[in-house]
Amino acid sequence: MSDAVIARYGEARLPRYTSYPTAPKFADTIGPADYAEWLKGARGGQTSLYLHIPFCRSMCWYCGCHTTITERDQPIVDYLDALTREIDMVSRLTEGDLDVREIHFGGGTPTIIKPEEFLGLMARLRGSFGVHSRANVSVEIDPRRLTPEMTQALGEAGVTRASLGVQSFDPRVQKAINRIQSEEETALATEGLRANGIGSINFDLIYGLPHQAIRSCEETARACVAMRPERLAVFGYAHVPSFKKHQRLIDEAALPDAAARHQQAEAIAETLEAGGYRRIGLDHFALPEDDLAKAADAGLLRRNFQGYTTDSCDALIGFGASSIGRLAEGYVQNATPPGVYAREVVAGRLPTAKGYRLTAEDRLRAHVIERLMCDFAADVASISASHGFERDMLLRGNAALHSLAEDGIATIADGVVRVDPSRRFLIRAVAAAFDAYLNDLGRTFSKAA
Repeated sequence: MSDAVIARYGEARLPRYTSYPTAPKFADTIGPADYAEWLKGARGGQTSLYLHIPFCRSMCWYCGCHTTITERDQPIVDYLDALTREIDMVSRLTEGDLDVREIHFGGGTPTIIKPEEFLGLMARLRGSFGVHSRANVSVEIDPRRLTPEMTQALGEAGVTRASLGVQSFDPRVQKAINRIQSEEETALATEGLRANGIGSINFDLIYGLPHQAIRSCEETARACVAMRPERLAVFGYAHVPSFKKHQRLIDEAALPDAAARHQQAEAIAETLEAGGYRRIGLDHFALPEDDLAKAADAGLLRRNFQGYTTDSCDALIGFGASSIGRLAEGYVQNATPPGVYAREVVAGRLPTAKGYRLTAEDRLRAHVIERLMCDFAADVASISASHGFERDMLLRGNAALHSLAEDGIATIADGVVRVDPSRRFLIRAVAAAFDAYLNDLGRTFSKAA
């Protein structure tokens, strides 16, 4: 594939397709009353819970998350009060009749809260809903802030997976992104988690950071392999300073172009594969015995707001500021500013700020996009028929898709669209060919490669 083709598609700003339609399509036409009705319809179904803790002690300049920097504990205590109130409201609306199979704590830094507060939150969830005895419980962790007391509390609370932010071990890169974190800190956190019964560890890495080079990408990946996490997620840095103002502190001149980003991603991938990891989807890696690898082999891989997953629950319920939920009828998102979120909850109102009601065509396109993102192939004709549409509806007159085929990125045969795994870094461009809303979202996304 020519550098010109890589540059043309790789420089394109495209969604990550962790949902469809993507979040910029959400609108305030969906509010608390809609969400309340949707929650009642979720009773009895297998459910995932997501809890957002939007606080950190310091800002990492690359961060794209909704988070607030605080050195004081009181804002966190106040927020946890609102969070438990929201849990109570949802419990009442669902009559606690949820078969909870997955719980995920995201942030921010979820482990910024105190050990007893985390244990209290888990007890609240178990007392409010039907949390399965073998539910997967995962927590995002900043190893620099993890204490032995919190590590012990995570084990006591039944956490099954911990996701540790690593990004890069290159000191020059760390300085450029305002995140200094040693290999020793990361290894110590990993060992402590395992000693407390947390059997699955995930590391997050990022390529495309300022001053990053192929050699440092390889060195970071080798250091990670030595610690033997069960999974790794390798993301491309999304530089959107118009959306995240703190990213303006990053020197744009030090950022690599699309070709260099691709080379960095491949260098990390080759190092991890040489270390015994399977490449899963676009940007995940797993040991062969991990459930994620098994799901990929069985064609059961899924994609949600946390990336690639084995989560097959009917519904996702989000708690906390900015959190997103997905129910049968569509998506809902809470108010983003923690103060606005808390004010709504304390007043006894669901903090729903916006959402989206799915159409039949949305469900069809979402199905096709998810299979492409997970399998690099989608039987578009069969999927269309299963949703009650003409088999060639999404293929007929699809100029973007046919352009991708002409450039050797995708093939189309008998209603099946395929992308060779060697072209996987451009899969978002192929998925975008089935996005009916991409050109009217008015939002800057990350580069496709």
